[in-house]
Amino acid sequence: MRVGAFDYMAPAELFTSKAAKRPIRYVRFTSAAKAIQYAIEQLPKELLVATTLEVNEERFDGFGIRRLYENSKYPYRRKHA
Repeated sequence: MRVGAFDYMAPAELFTSKAAKRPIRYVRFTSAAKAIQYAIEQLPKELLVATTLEVNEERFDGFGIRRLYENSKYPYRRKHA
């Protein structure tokens, strides 16, 4: 999926991998934008690399999550530059 065609309002799920130094987590969000905001603004940076975002059966790793956050179509105000 191209980032430009991404649906920020679709329901989303975040997962951390088994390799993360924290227990496996699963969090469901009403929108991908909220999940992305949480991943970038709330999770420790070192945990982001072990995080996967799933939206409409498409998966994004930490780098993909960062690209979605930095995209001009991201609907929320960014906390980090």
